[in-house]
Amino acid sequence: MKFCIVGAGAIGGFVGARLAAAGEDVTFIARWKNLDAIRARGMTVKFHDGSVLEAKTVKATDSFAAVGHVDCVILALKSHQVESIVHQLEPLFGPKTTVITMQNGIPFWYFVNHGGVLAGSRVESVDPRGVCLEGIPSNRIIGCVVYPATELVAPGMVHHIEGERFPLGELDGSLSNRVKDLSDVFVKAGLKAPVLDNIRNEIWLKLWGNLTFNPISALTHATLVDICENPYGRELATNMMREAQAVAEKLGASFRVPLEKRIEGAAKVGKHKTSMLQDVEAGREIEIDALVGAVVELGVRAAVPTPTIRAVYHASKLLAATMKQDNSAIRGIALPSV
Repeated sequence: MKFCIVGAGAIGGFVGARLAAAGEDVTFIARWKNLDAIRARGMTVKFHDGSVLEAKTVKATDSFAAVGHVDCVILALKSHQVESIVHQLEPLFGPKTTVITMQNGIPFWYFVNHGGVLAGSRVESVDPRGVCLEGIPSNRIIGCVVYPATELVAPGMVHHIEGERFPLGELDGSLSNRVKDLSDVFVKAGLKAPVLDNIRNEIWLKLWGNLTFNPISALTHATLVDICENPYGRELATNMMREAQAVAEKLGASFRVPLEKRIEGAAKVGKHKTSMLQDVEAGREIEIDALVGAVVELGVRAAVPTPTIRAVYHASKLLAATMKQDNSAIRGIALPSV
């Protein structure tokens, strides 16, 4: 199967390398030093057990037009980056091309085939101008939830910390042949890709952690286990998760895992810096609106109060503004022992 992976970062690099190692035709859309490294050496994944995967057969380009039609486009960019490339995707689309969205948080397509009073509406926090909904036909989209923890540690090199699960699902909940075929390809590549009949439930389960641990870690520089084991961090995360659960359930979603178990699962990941904290320390734009702002927005639409989430959202937006104004990274400082 021919794949184009838009975004050769931590997740895109990991998925692309695994697919290429399994014999799939993989082309990365990449830029700058990352593009040069992939062209020269392929994509490398270093696993937590010390093993290394070198995917030397992958291709890389910064030109969408040069790739041509593919069977599947994997959007592995952060949610706030998608709008800027939507108009470039058309050359990749053949008659049966699918698009797998691998963004964290509430996706731009959330209310497509949703049902209920908000069916067909737009999530303003994620797609304020409707560019994504207009530019990516919804009949091409397959939802995906990303569970692995990975880091891009150097151009063309990903460190895999843990996890291999990428649940997939059609927006209307159907068990189509195309989503089953994609699941089979992912499984062949050594990934776990169960086909779900309600991908939105899984989105909320993953978001439950992302909307709490990401901004808390970005604001405090605490790792996952630090947040979960510190009483102040745990209480803050718990309050945010309770508010999010109320919003999700008002919109018809349900959770298959209890709240405390979700927190314990995050703690087991250990001293992992969330993607938002990694971005803060690298001086990159942080992914706030899809993870936090969208839940505040949906809370308003569902008439469910989210005071804790709103407070953390405002603090995170202030952090982002400070970083942009100073054009700098913000790193934690190790204090000397007394």
